Order: sequence, then structure tokens, then C-alpha cells
Amino acid sequence: MGETVEKSSEKSSEKSSEKSSEKIISLIKEQYEITIAEMAIQLNMSTRAIEKWLAILKEKKLIKRIGPDKGGHWEVIK
Repeated sequence: MGETVEKSSEKSSEKSSEKSSEKIISLIKEQYEITIAEMAIQLNMSTRAIEKWLAILKEKKLIKRIGPDKGGHWEVIK
């Protein structure tokens, strides 16, 4: 029984993580100059969680930051 609980929680966390990354990419597509704070508010997440997701998405080469933190923008690669 313990294995079933672990597997279902792993699957649900994978699904929620996919949803979070998809939501972040969607926000960037809609508004490429969006800030981390704005993403956090719209997705009801902490800014730290958004920063972690952005790092993961950048590592996977799905998004990249163009320009400086202030005045730059996000670009979806894939």
C-alpha cells in the first residue's frame, strides 16, 4: 500500500510541475516583459518558486532571458 501512495504522489507532483512550467511559459508568451513578481501574483506562487521554475526552464533550454533584469524580456525558445 505504501508504494501506491508514493507512486500516486510522484505522479501528481509531476503533473503539477508540468502545469506550473506550462503556465509560466504561457505567461511569457502572452507578455514577454512580465516580471517574476507579476508571475508569482498571477500563478499564486512565491517569487522564489517562480525563480526556481525559471532556472529549470532555462536549464532545459525552453526559455531565455534577453537583456538585463530591468528592461529585459523573456523569450520562449521551443
